[in-house]
Amino acid sequence: MPYVEVRGGNIRVKWWGGEYHLDAEGRATRRKRYESASGPEPGTPFEDEDEAYNYGLDREHEVRHGKHIPRASAKTLMRDYCQLWLAAQDLRDTSISRYRSRLRARIVPYWGDRAVGDITTWEYEAWKKGLQAAVDQGEMSRHYFEQLTGLFGILMTDAVVKYKLRMESPVIRQRRRGRFTKKQREVKRPMQMEVLHALATNAYHVWGFTGWTYLWTLGFTGMRPPGEMWGLRREFASPNWPASDPDAERREHALDRYGPDLMPAIRVQYQSQYERGKRTQVSPKYDSHRTLVIPPFLHEMHTALLASHDSPWVFPALGGNQMSTQWGKTYWPYIRGGSPERAARRDHIRQAIPPVPEMVGKRIYLLRHGHREWLEEDGHPRIAMETRMGHEVAGVEGLYSNLTPAMERRIADSLQARWEAFWRMGVWWHPPVSHYSPI
Repeated sequence: MPYVEVRGGNIRVKWWGGEYHLDAEGRATRRKRYESASGPEPGTPFEDEDEAYNYGLDREHEVRHGKHIPRASAKTLMRDYCQLWLAAQDLRDTSISRYRSRLRARIVPYWGDRAVGDITTWEYEAWKKGLQAAVDQGEMSRHYFEQLTGLFGILMTDAVVKYKLRMESPVIRQRRRGRFTKKQREVKRPMQMEVLHALATNAYHVWGFTGWTYLWTLGFTGMRPPGEMWGLRREFASPNWPASDPDAERREHALDRYGPDLMPAIRVQYQSQYERGKRTQVSPKYDSHRTLVIPPFLHEMHTALLASHDSPWVFPALGGNQMSTQWGKTYWPYIRGGSPERAARRDHIRQAIPPVPEMVGKRIYLLRHGHREWLEEDGHPRIAMETRMGHEVAGVEGLYSNLTPAMERRIADSLQARWEAFWRMGVWWHPPVSHYSPI
């Protein structure tokens, strides 16, 4: 039972918090650890002894029903909690780095000196409204806003469910409450072959035949850029795979279905990422290892590309090494946005590169979206599309469906037909015949 102490004008109540004192070796003794409070809220004293006693009864009720949050735990500062929470996450280095960046940038500076158990819904809503104002003023992207609020929600949910630092989360999600705000989505246009051709042409002038092949590969396979594209090694490219697959069991099964003389295919086995500051090969996102059949024209393009260099990577950087983060600074901006005439290496004058208006300021990831649009336009089954994109179909549909060779053959045929129809439309530029001719 709780007991009340009256000292001068102060009223304090003590109750057993369900824990015992520890001895020097860290073992629990029979001596109970009591908690106390001088008011229902910090800075608010009890009005009388009855209020204090009832407050103690409520706390002991929480202890008996497993809902008690020790006051010391609830007073954990957010800066300490964020550090402990991040250390406990079992994620890839890239995900940890993104979380750490968001915590340092916006969450710890604002909440760091607040106790986890003291954060209220009012305070959270005020913080969220400030972030929204930054979005409205163009100081923050909508995507980053959603990342921050989503991460804060995870922190508070874990504080309640996993770490027992508070009774409930201050993040309350209600539907259709308050002023309606339509969700802002990225403006996308259907991917046209003319646009992809313009990007590939610019990529050739920036990056050579590797760039030309890179853009067509992305548009006709839907691989995830940049990780899966940069992580593609030559032993997993269609001219060599599956005969060159280092895994004997996978190679044996694949040889009956794929190959240059059967169905040319790319094996998405890795993606390239930085871990602890070093570039390394890891599993694709969601462990979505998969085989992508490709149309004949793309197989011929890859054959010419691999014959033009001896790099272990299908798409090496200009210097021959694996592509790094320089892509976003020295490649893609000029491919989509163009570049004036300027001097290049060895006093060579690089001709002016025209911008591609439909892609100026856009992400290259939209080409992956465009590939999915093409598959839908051509009427392929959902299981074939989702498997190709590296997604899983949930429920009974995913359990009973399967990607068959006939489905894959139709995908390759429809993509080849799209390619041939484009070249029949007119005379389009293509790299010198010494490299490759699409005709």
